[in-house]
Amino acid sequence: MKAVIYARYSSDSQREESIEGQLRECKEYAERNGITILSTYIDRALSAKTDNRPDFQRMIKDSAKGLFDIALVWKLDRFARNRYDSAHYKSILKKNGVKVVSAKEAIAEDSTGILLESLLEGYAEFYSVDLSEKIHRGQKDNALKGLNNGGGIPLGYLLGKNQRLEIDPLTAPVVIEIFTRYSEGETVRAIVESLNKRGLQTKRNKPYSMNSFNAILKNRKYIGEYKYQDVVIPGGVPAIVPVELFDRVQARMEKNKRAPAMSKAEDDYLLTTKLFCGKCGRLMVGESGTSRTGKKHYYYKCGSAKRKTGCKKKAVKKDWIENLVVSRTMRMIFDDSTLAVISDMVLDVQEQENTSLPILKEQLSQTEQGIQNMLNAIQQGIFTPATKQRLEELEASKERLTVSILQEELQKPRLTEEQVLFWLRRFRTIDTTKQEQRQRLIDSFVNAVYVYNDKIILIFNYKDGTETITLDDINGSDLVASAPPSKKSRSHQVPGSFVLP
Repeated sequence: MKAVIYARYSSDSQREESIEGQLRECKEYAERNGITILSTYIDRALSAKTDNRPDFQRMIKDSAKGLFDIALVWKLDRFARNRYDSAHYKSILKKNGVKVVSAKEAIAEDSTGILLESLLEGYAEFYSVDLSEKIHRGQKDNALKGLNNGGGIPLGYLLGKNQRLEIDPLTAPVVIEIFTRYSEGETVRAIVESLNKRGLQTKRNKPYSMNSFNAILKNRKYIGEYKYQDVVIPGGVPAIVPVELFDRVQARMEKNKRAPAMSKAEDDYLLTTKLFCGKCGRLMVGESGTSRTGKKHYYYKCGSAKRKTGCKKKAVKKDWIENLVVSRTMRMIFDDSTLAVISDMVLDVQEQENTSLPILKEQLSQTEQGIQNMLNAIQQGIFTPATKQRLEELEASKERLTVSILQEELQKPRLTEEQVLFWLRRFRTIDTTKQEQRQRLIDSFVNAVYVYNDKIILIFNYKDGTETITLDDINGSDLVASAPPSKKSRSHQVPGSFVLP
């Protein structure tokens, strides 16, 4: 019998066996019962009340490969503390020919064993629910008394000896400064840079970052409001920020949410790190400018030309070049022959990456041939102590190689051609009007884009295939609305020609 071990440790109990203890006792059980352990699946600090456990789900998925017969756990409550989840996933494993076995709970195979297993699962769920209710009841009582229920202490507060938040005289003025400066129109980036230049740090003794400011500016504790689940206590903690200042900050944040701040503009340049100047080879970077009419314009500009270090390459309109690249990439995605080429490349790379598996399989093949030769010799009457010893050695080697191959396949699952093509074809359904999906498309398939004065070279993440597109072709397509002028101003724009190496 071949098995995998599933071990789990939950942070909500101090009395559980450690992961190492679970693994040790499972391995001892396997050794006593002649079971070969292929691999282990471990979830640390995750409760079994939910099935949202990465290694647990990976084990369930791997069971369909038919590589193991047993899912070995220290106790059944490691597998699940919810009888419905337990029944559901045991049913899946059973269909895949896998049985859940407890190393510490001797459960018979008869009807009594079924009853005992059900009782153990029910008790595990009862224990989990009962513990959760006690914890939440205690935390709710703490909340009603205004006591802290754990978690991080917000900037500007200290935790007093009575488990209540108290104003920190050193950092509370920083909180007031942050709210005031933001309400008066200063950007988050400017505030962060100012605080860091002065050497100020967060509660975790780290420099301030833009990511942490959203939580600070939205935290209602600063106006004295304490909240835990459905318990809201106005005045439950001492206030640091006046209500009217807090409300002004919320109004400005909502306004900026509808009209994103300029600090996010860099994220909107889809071809960042992929667009190169064909003239000097430098990266082209995003930049913006405002016309006399107040309209904002966005471009990509050669880094050398931007710094005036020799290159004279003109800027390229952002929307035009991005739409062009997205359009050509989508055309490639809808070409079945191209996807077949990409799929073959992926499978070739997969073969090259796994160097151990082919060697192991070749050794297994040679071993099986050796066993067959020995059996043929025995059938012809050649049977000596040396023959017997050699046959036993070959059988042991076959068993060892078989286990090694199964372990390798578990660690590095192989993709089939159908799976690769399925993933590639899913890109045909993306919404190219959505920025995050356009970015995913470009990140997946575009290696580099070189912009010249008379052509564009678009290099995809695959070899083979060359296509040239003239400016007239582009102006006759659905890209015409965002294409550059084709007459007098053509000299400083990028005509549309692609070469796909």
